[in-house]
Formats: sequence, C-alpha cells, structure tokens
Amino acid sequence: MAAKRFLDEQDSDLDQPVDQKRMRTRPSFASVIGEAVMVNSLRNLCFSLEPMIRRVVNEEVESSLRRSTCSLTRSASLQIQALEASSLQLMYSKSLLLPIFTGSKIVDLDSSPLQILLVDTRGDQMVSTYLPHPLKIEVVVLDGDFPSNGSSNWTSEEFDSNIVKERTGKRPLLAGDCLTVTLRDGFAPIGEIEFTDNSSWIRSRKFRLGARVAPGSYQGVKIREAITEAFVVKDHRGELYKKHHPPMLQDEVWRLEKIGKDGAFHRKLAADGINTVQDFLKLSVVDRQKLRRILGPGMSEKMWEVTIKHARTCDLGNNHFIFHRPNCTITLNPICQIVHAMIDGNSYSNKELPSIRGYIETLVRQAYVEWNSLEEVAGFPSDSTHLLTQGEPVDQYLNQHQTTVKSFPPLAYSTDHNRYIETGNVPSNAYNNWKITSNHYHGAAVEQGIQYSISESSSDGEITSKSFINGDR
Repeated sequence: MAAKRFLDEQDSDLDQPVDQKRMRTRPSFASVIGEAVMVNSLRNLCFSLEPMIRRVVNEEVESSLRRSTCSLTRSASLQIQALEASSLQLMYSKSLLLPIFTGSKIVDLDSSPLQILLVDTRGDQMVSTYLPHPLKIEVVVLDGDFPSNGSSNWTSEEFDSNIVKERTGKRPLLAGDCLTVTLRDGFAPIGEIEFTDNSSWIRSRKFRLGARVAPGSYQGVKIREAITEAFVVKDHRGELYKKHHPPMLQDEVWRLEKIGKDGAFHRKLAADGINTVQDFLKLSVVDRQKLRRILGPGMSEKMWEVTIKHARTCDLGNNHFIFHRPNCTITLNPICQIVHAMIDGNSYSNKELPSIRGYIETLVRQAYVEWNSLEEVAGFPSDSTHLLTQGEPVDQYLNQHQTTVKSFPPLAYSTDHNRYIETGNVPSNAYNNWKITSNHYHGAAVEQGIQYSISESSSDGEITSKSFINGDR
C-alpha cells in the first residue's frame, strides 16, 4: 500500500524537487514496525480461531446430515406402510375364565396361563404366523367401553388413550412378573398376573385386557393390538361366597344357585342333614317331594328349577356303590341312581328295569338308608348304558370287584302292616308280585324311621321310577 501511494504521488508531483520527493516516499521506521506488528497479530488471531471455527462447522454439518438421514428413513418407512397395509394382529389364544377376583390368578377357560398369538388376518380366517425376530409385548388394562360401539377398527392412539391406570395412592392395577413378555415363533406365554383393584370405580364398571408391541421396541410394519372381552373384576372377599360352575359332589350345598350361605334354605337343609351337593342330589332322586318340603314355600318353582338344573351339572366321577342282598346286587352311581342290577343271576338293562319298578324302588330306598355301609368301587365307567344291555361284561366286572360285605336280608312289602319287613329267602319270582300303584303305595324304611312316598306322575314334583336309572335325571 505504501508502494502504491509512492508511485501515485510520484506521477502526480513530477514538477516537485527531487529531494522533497525522496523525503516523502521514504517510510518511517515506526510505521514499518507498526504494520509488521499488526499483520503478525492478525495472523496469530486467525491461527487461534481456526480450530474453533472448524469444530463449529463440522458439528453443524454432521447435525444437518443426521436430520436429513432420519427424515429420509422415516419418509421411506411411512411410504412402505402406506403402500403395504399390515394384516398382522396380536390376539389372546382363548377367552378368560370368569368371574375374576382381585388377588386371584388370571387364567383362560382351561384354567391355563394366558397366551398371546401373532396372527395374519388376510383372508376369511386368522392364521398363526411369526416374525424372524422376537417382539416385546406389553400387557395393559383397558376400559371396558373400548372400543366404542363394538367396533373392531381402532387406531394405536385410541388404544393408548383407553389404557386404565391405577387409582391415586393405589398399587399398580395389574401385578405380576410377566407384564412385558417376549413373543417368539408367533406366541408369547404370560405367567401369573392378577388385578389389585376391582372395576367398580370406573364408569363402565368393566375392564378388558389388552396387549400391544412395547413402544420403541419395533420399527417394522404396524401390528394391531389385542383385546379381550369386557369383564367385571370383583373384590376377593366375594370369592368366598361364589357359586361353583360346575359344582363338585363334596361342595357345600350353598354353592348351588339360589341357596345362600347361612341363608334360610341353607339352614333348613343342614337341619335335615343335607350338607353337600351329593346329599342334595341323592335326596332329589330318592324323595324329591321331601326335598321340596324341606326347602319350603319360600323357594318358588322357578328358583327350584334353577337350583336343580345347576346341581345336575355336577361331575359324578367314576366311583360307584354296590348294594348286596342274597338274591340280588345293584350298582348305584354317587347320587343313588341304578347303573346295573343283578337279580337271581339275571342282568337287567335300563330298558328292563321299569318292568320291576316296585322291587327296584325298594332296593334303592334301602340302599339310601344304608349308604354309609355300601361297598364303594372305583373305575366303573361313568357311561355304563352299554353295559346294561350286555350282562356278561358287567357280570365279569362285578365278580372281579366284589368283596366280603355285610349281608342284609332281602326286603318284602307287607300290605297287612303297610310297612317293609325283613324276610328269609325270597322266591326267584318274588319281584313279579311287587305291583305298586299311587293309590296304596306308602312305604316306611325299617331303619332310621325315614318316610318315603312315590307317585306315578312327576308333575307335582315327585320322583318317578325313571329317576332311579342312570342317564335319566
């Protein structure tokens, strides 16, 4: 810059003296030193700023590249999902076993742990499928009113917004070790889970169980969530009073519908020694009218039908009871119904039993009185109708299982004294003389003084001879 000015000045002042020009073009020592110091300072400043500027530029470039890459990846994924509609869906393998109580293990209809499946919904049927990699599945609680109007179409946002959380100050609504499970090969077993609170506090009064892919664990095509049917969760205190479906023979009688624990019907039955479902069913077979009298007028006919229908769903098992007399042997199921009869060496089928109705009724009633003394055998087929028509297999079975038991004299019926009497040997055709009609049949068992009556018609609630035969309850 100094040289340029020197030339310009030399061109513009040619007419000035030479000495004066030399004096003006010669820079001073101070100015040279100042310019040198300034240039050096600028160079040092640039050197010091360069690393910082490089670092800032690199960071900005890398950040811009990352944003661009994520945007491209997300756009590609959305385009794929838009072009290819997903048909994959989670579902629970079976319905839940109801009712559900707080603190009780949640199981399916087979009383097995719950299981989540991955299915393909393309076509008319759902087909089990699997992904080549495992999925994290989360089990959640949903509002019972979801989805609205029973619709099967919902979005993930709607599903998430209907997840129910615990009440303030309460434990997590769903407790267990398996609230997040891994789905492999198309299914994921769920371990022991239970509710910690009932469902009475939400508007719908019901919950559903849902299952979804754990958020943030999967970036593939959309997989629809699974939901169960809506159900009520009751407090565990109600489990102590719940009815059993089906009831068991040894269940307390109040487990039957319309019979409340410690209620009026329960007290009446207990007073007459009817403590279990088996006791109830035995008396309903032997003397239905007496059972109705015990329950009294407080149990309407409609309530009675509900109770007896529930009782009849009971599993009778395979145990049978054998009642012996010198000339006959009858085999009874646990509720005092005949499954086989041997009289004077002859085997009687269920079709033939009504022909000797009076004699069979007498034996059944006496067997009921002496129930605790009967021989009990296990393994006799529960469905023995086919055995009743084939005497030989039953004879072989009875011969193999008979043991020494107390001998009881046969019973006969005395019209003179209107009661049963013990006799000696009864002729082989004695049962042919047992002709009983509803007009004059009123028997009284010798032991325990229990009165029984029989009627030809069941319209008034009394039992008929068919009730003694297994399979016609």
